[in-house]
Amino acid sequence: MDTAAPLPQEGTLPSSGHTDVPAGASIAADCPAVNDVLARVGDKWSMQVVMTLADGPVRFNALRRAIDGISQRMLTRTLRALERDGLVVRAVTPSVPPRVDYSLTELGRSLREPVRALGAWAIAHRAAIEAARADFDRREA
Repeated sequence: MDTAAPLPQEGTLPSSGHTDVPAGASIAADCPAVNDVLARVGDKWSMQVVMTLADGPVRFNALRRAIDGISQRMLTRTLRALERDGLVVRAVTPSVPPRVDYSLTELGRSLREPVRALGAWAIAHRAAIEAARADFDRREA
């Protein structure tokens, strides 16, 4: 059976006016990588951890107290994922009991400003988004 490739959606291909893409970059090939990073930075807890660590190292229990609603298990999983992604470093100081501090790496620190900007955008547009949602819900009800 001969199947034709689906046509791209309008507006999905770079045009001559689209200058943000480096020469030789493959948009389709980069999408999974972008999605992977956005999944990390877009999850509920990761950015709260990053912003809590923005001012310097914090111990595990202090992090848990600072982030309202996060369980010990979820904080552990989130920290390990951020550590795996190179955004957070875990430092163990030998003592009884061992002292464990978490801090942002240089890569993690580079994420603070985009997160702050996104947070500021969300706060500035919260009322408009809530109004749009209410309007949508009225129309769809």
